Amino acid sequence: MSWIKEQFYAIVNISDHIDIESTTENIKKSIVFRGINVWILAFAVIVASVGLNVNSIPVIIGAMLISPLMGPIMGTGLAVGINDTLLLKRSLKNFAVMVVISVAASTTYFLISPLALAEPTELLARTRPTIYDVFIAFFGGMAGIIESARKDKGTVFAGVAIATALMPPLCTAGYGIANGSFAYFGGAMYLFIINSLFIALATFLIIRYLKFPFVHFADPAKERKVRRTISLFALIIIVPSIYSGFVVIRENNFNQSAKKFITENKNLENGYIYDHKIDHSKKISSLELSIAGERLSEARKEIMFENLEKYGISRNQVVIKESAVYDGKSSDEAVLKSIFERGDKEVAQREEIIKTLSSRLDSIKSLEIPYEQITKEIMAQHPGVVSLSLARGSEILISPYAAKNQIIAVIKWSEPLNDTELKKLQEWLSVRLNTPNIRIVQSR
Repeated sequence: MSWIKEQFYAIVNISDHIDIESTTENIKKSIVFRGINVWILAFAVIVASVGLNVNSIPVIIGAMLISPLMGPIMGTGLAVGINDTLLLKRSLKNFAVMVVISVAASTTYFLISPLALAEPTELLARTRPTIYDVFIAFFGGMAGIIESARKDKGTVFAGVAIATALMPPLCTAGYGIANGSFAYFGGAMYLFIINSLFIALATFLIIRYLKFPFVHFADPAKERKVRRTISLFALIIIVPSIYSGFVVIRENNFNQSAKKFITENKNLENGYIYDHKIDHSKKISSLELSIAGERLSEARKEIMFENLEKYGISRNQVVIKESAVYDGKSSDEAVLKSIFERGDKEVAQREEIIKTLSSRLDSIKSLEIPYEQITKEIMAQHPGVVSLSLARGSEILISPYAAKNQIIAVIKWSEPLNDTELKKLQEWLSVRLNTPNIRIVQSR
């Protein structure tokens, strides 16, 4: 049994791979936002704002890799972990600078941006935190501080920067200010604060687990005062983190219960639930059910409330909206109205699918090569063409493994071109097909 414990400890132990002095120094350096760091942050925020504006996930990821946002947050966790009030003040000051620069840059971009989206899905995703965001921030923060602390640095930190997603909520907050939407601003800042709190909490816990040395003072009285201040701030980090985590879990459970109820009880006696809304803005979450078909009797409503309570949703959390119902005595027009009400949502969903497929089809069409026209143009320049094959492909690099898109032209001549003519043809094809990567293979 002791051997198993020893083997397990040898596998999970990280203390032997940690450089405490180097870690402390690197984190202290990373918290500063002056000079170059300010401009890098501002540019990265604008890049992320463009990505959010056009719903481009690769652009958002690239911006997160550029940005230096983790420094002040990890600095706060480190300061609390080693009782360093000076480092804590610097971290919080630079954290505030970071937030102001980020929100100001994104607000400026969205004020002057000519682009507008009917449904900014990536922006909407940054306004409502879920339990998954809490898990990602906490465990991502743990991975980040362990990566920072180890002697041989790897590529983990880049992944942490992407996973914890600190920048998109700040960009969304700027969007909210630029468009006068408090819902966007408040939701985005709430998500950003949750991410920051849990990253700082994860950093604090790992710092204490690794037994980083405390900062000591010559004056014992001052040291006691500092420790009390740091302990109070640790509570300020931990308590809101626990509370916000509890709120997010509660909201997530409510969402899941509501969706499960609607899925299993969509069809009523002579009606159906055609839409629903969940509201977490008040102290108690609420569920609004939109009913179509025949008006529900009081007995049927009572059965519905009892079913909801089985899913943990009380009757005072439910609002039943019967704006598209008939009472069974009205004309057929009311019946048709309720049917159309149900169909509107389905039509809207289908239109959205058609729009997405149309967009993908347009992007595929844009890659088509005008084979016949290209052949005629080449023959006009070089009458010796016997046959021509054009195709899009990829060049695979062996080390490192990477693919580079290119167009391959296989041309059969009665008399091959010399190097100068071949180069001119390659340059012409590059301009004609609007791609820098052209490869010509000629044969006789």
